[in-house]
Amino acid sequence: MEQSRDVSVRSWREGALLERIDSVVIEEPLELRVDGEPLSLTMRTPGNDQELALGFLWGEGILHTPHALPSVESPGSGPTPSHNVLTLRSAPDGLLQTAGRARGFLLSSSCGVCGSDSIAAIADRCGPIVSDLAVSFSTLQRLQPQLRSHQAVFERTGGLHAAALFDGEGRLDLLREDVGRHNALDKVVGALLLQRRIPCGDRLLLVSGRLSFDLTQKAAMAGVPILCAVSAPSSLAVELAQRMGITLVGFLRQGTANVYTHPQRILLDSP
Repeated sequence: MEQSRDVSVRSWREGALLERIDSVVIEEPLELRVDGEPLSLTMRTPGNDQELALGFLWGEGILHTPHALPSVESPGSGPTPSHNVLTLRSAPDGLLQTAGRARGFLLSSSCGVCGSDSIAAIADRCGPIVSDLAVSFSTLQRLQPQLRSHQAVFERTGGLHAAALFDGEGRLDLLREDVGRHNALDKVVGALLLQRRIPCGDRLLLVSGRLSFDLTQKAAMAGVPILCAVSAPSSLAVELAQRMGITLVGFLRQGTANVYTHPQRILLDSP
């Protein structure tokens, strides 16, 4: 599925005005319907839409069992293009819990489901994470270069966020890109659901951008014990990570890393 598009631009470069072709990331709406009823509308980069839908439903607590995933349908006709609508049908033993949640909300690609649940409600849903995973600072330092080197669409457009899953040795497991950073993480979680790997207590996550409450919530719901980002966390993200047993690492860049919660999982390298 096309994720970028070439456009003609007028560009100023070193005192000269140039006409050239530039690649821009595609942003389109995706409507999610549950058992035929509209649930949400989000702006996203096309691709891995089934993962996006499943990851979103899991993070919202609408999908509550990883062993009874809904079927996904893409309508072939109607006023809305088929690739911009997904209908999810409840599995017989995995009813989607939309009561009180089907609010017809519009999700932008930048805000996620801001403040949708309290920290206490999240703790009630999934409980604190227990994991023996521990990694060294030198392992953390290898993550961000791998994330950038595997962002194929970002290299063309400069306009995409990414979320990547790594093992304890710092090896890349999977990576997803999207114009929305929340969407990128939902796609990773959706991929884990399809692979029957939730909870995922033996992996760590790296996300581009800052660490918000929303992203920390999604990591908690996926059972991931270490969440890293290249930028800063918010106060609510730190509070949630502390409550949920997540090791939160911010400002993960060349030669730097700030560990905000549960630092026992980050090991000093041997001299």
